[in-house]
Amino acid sequence: MTPWTLVLLALGVSADAFAVALGKGLQLRAHVLRTALVFGAAFGLAQAIMPLLGWLLGSAFAEAIAPFDHWISFGLLALVGGKMLWEALTPDAPADAQHPEHVHDTEAFTVREVVLLAVATSIDALAVGVSFAFLDVNVGVAVAAIGLVTFALSFVAVFVGYRIGTRFRRPAEILGGLVLIGIGTQILIEHLTAG
Repeated sequence: MTPWTLVLLALGVSADAFAVALGKGLQLRAHVLRTALVFGAAFGLAQAIMPLLGWLLGSAFAEAIAPFDHWISFGLLALVGGKMLWEALTPDAPADAQHPEHVHDTEAFTVREVVLLAVATSIDALAVGVSFAFLDVNVGVAVAAIGLVTFALSFVAVFVGYRIGTRFRRPAEILGGLVLIGIGTQILIEHLTAG
């Protein structure tokens, strides 16, 4: 996997975290720097751990799956990318003004909230990590890249959400989904045309 592909992959899997951090920034009235640091660190760590776990799981079964590993990589990346596209193009839930129970505390966050959001936004990275077992990729570098890119994007997203709002959420999710589908397709084409 080339460095450029790895960067694109890291951007793709971090799109969910970016969108959630953007939404959190929109809710804030204070403590923006603290929130940006906490969410960036939590999302970055979760996005780094999940692909590592996926790689370990995929490596355990690598020999048995080797004859069709390229199809698994393509399928997982296309599935995750397709899910991101579907979520980005599906209408949002009703507005908070019509459902007061959806209103969040605008000043604070709990450890439970941060952990749940970090895990929820990194599930897709677990599937991507499984595909690492079948690809020519340095897992340490890939995990570090995904974690650092997610930290940076989540950190910035809190500030963007605080200043501008959520207008970039859907484009980020759509772009992330397309990138993952594109990488999966590239892997499949390279394998099928090799040799």
